[in-house]
Amino acid sequence: MNHQNGRKKLNLKGPHKRALMRNQVIHLIENGSLKTTTARVKEVRRLAEKLVTLAKKGNDFNAIRRAKQLLPYKFSTVQKLFKEVAPKYVDRPGGYTRIIPMPQRISDTAKISRLEWV
Repeated sequence: MNHQNGRKKLNLKGPHKRALMRNQVIHLIENGSLKTTTARVKEVRRLAEKLVTLAKKGNDFNAIRRAKQLLPYKFSTVQKLFKEVAPKYVDRPGGYTRIIPMPQRISDTAKISRLEWV
C-alpha cells in the first residue's frame, strides 16, 4: 500500500501553506538560497524545481502565464526566473537544487537546512 506518501501538511491549512510555499520560492529565486526547517525545504524544493522545468521550455506566453499563476505576488521574480535562473539549467535533466543540513535550532531543536541552486 502507498498510504501517507504525499505532500507534507506542515501543520497549516491549504491557503496558508500555498502562500507560504510561494513566498519561500520567491525568496529562493531572488536571493539564491533559503534557510528554514528541513520539512519546509523539502516542500519548497518540489515547487521550485517544477518552476525551473517550466521556465526551461522557453520564454513563450503560455509558460510565463503558468509561472505567474504559481507565483502571482511578484512579476519581477518570474522575469528573473526566466532570464537568469532557468538558462543555467537548459542542459540539466533535473535536480536544480541542493539541500545542505545545518545544526539544529537552539530554541526548539528543529532540524534546519539550507536550500540553494546547484
